[in-house]
Amino acid sequence: MASHSRKPPPEPTEATLREAALGYLARYAATRAGLLRVLDRKIARWAASEAGDSQRAAEARAAARVVVARLTASGAVSDVAFAQSRGRSLQRAGKSARAIGAHLAAKGVSKDIATESVPDSPERELAAAAIHARRRRLGGFRTAAETPALRRRELASMARAVFAPSVAR
Repeated sequence: MASHSRKPPPEPTEATLREAALGYLARYAATRAGLLRVLDRKIARWAASEAGDSQRAAEARAAARVVVARLTASGAVSDVAFAQSRGRSLQRAGKSARAIGAHLAAKGVSKDIATESVPDSPERELAAAAIHARRRRLGGFRTAAETPALRRRELASMARAVFAPSVAR
């Protein structure tokens, strides 16, 4: 059996990093922090295959920051647009405002942008809880008779989905 060696990744210059960033953005929505993580992983893979030239890797990381800054300035990367789009999508999927905020924070969106993008209104929270209950067949959407143990499990499900106790009830 012939061994196939992989072609080493190209050296991460500003041009190759820009191409990689544009390729990623063509497939996925991303925040500045998320795009920077993708480029940093690409640089780390290159550095590992090159037996580590720390000076060139540091230059590549600096170039990645320049690429992300330019893409942000041009509007190709927008944390606000990402937060609004993902927030609406998650609300329609039955996620609580707190769960959406945690998701956006994990993606690198600042708390201020997340708060502005996903308004926390009682009506929206109840609508999201109803969607969650329907998908999980909880409460009025269940087919089995209610028992105290079943009710506790259903309330626990709502708590894990980060809904307030008053909304869960």
